[in-house]
Amino acid sequence: MSVYKVIELVGTSAESWEKAAQAAVETAAKSLRDLRIVEVVKLDMQVEDGKVKAYRARVNVSFKYHTD
Repeated sequence: MSVYKVIELVGTSAESWEKAAQAAVETAAKSLRDLRIVEVVKLDMQVEDGKVKAYRARVNVSFKYHTD
């Protein structure tokens, strides 16, 4: 039997939504163990002076909950 925790993160990138999501996952992996599933729940862009400044990906990340 396993238990998983789900957290919401927002990754950003100047290049693409894919890289924004990747940034969120790679950063989470530095401090969380046993990442399992990542669900992209929202994509948006930051706009400045009529130009895209950043792509943002909101993701739900699940990881195994350890009690030790």
